[in-house]
Amino acid sequence: MQKQFDTLKKSRLLTLKIIENLTIEQLNKIPAGFKNNIAWNITHLVVTQQLLCYKLSGLKCLISDEMITNFQKGTAPTYTISEDEFETIKKQFLFLPAQLKEDYAKGLFKNYVEYKTSVDINLNSIEDGVIFNLYHEGIHLGIILQLIKFV
Repeated sequence: MQKQFDTLKKSRLLTLKIIENLTIEQLNKIPAGFKNNIAWNITHLVVTQQLLCYKLSGLKCLISDEMITNFQKGTAPTYTISEDEFETIKKQFLFLPAQLKEDYAKGLFKNYVEYKTSVDINLNSIEDGVIFNLYHEGIHLGIILQLIKFV
């Protein structure tokens, strides 16, 4: 799993580098033809990793229930994220994968509730969750790259 954890860390660093020069207005802009924005996508990645890895393992997520409610699958932006809030989200974006790696090494993920994803992939273990999360992150990196062209 070391390779997957390293890939997640590098992917998130790359994502932040790609958006580092955008203003908070650009991060919150929903271009015509899109249903969300860059800030939503980044926060959605934080939430999804927590749900796929912690919640499905029967563990408490390391983020607020409010964040989960506002940014889980099927949601769209309902408010403008402030600069201060986005700074906190970016810290979580980088910290939580490191915490996942540490918690995995401690053996915290003993159980896992089987979950069928929206793309018809069955997840049966924490390892499946981590691997599928990488796929999910790649999809949203592609969306972020598209959004950048229009903000």
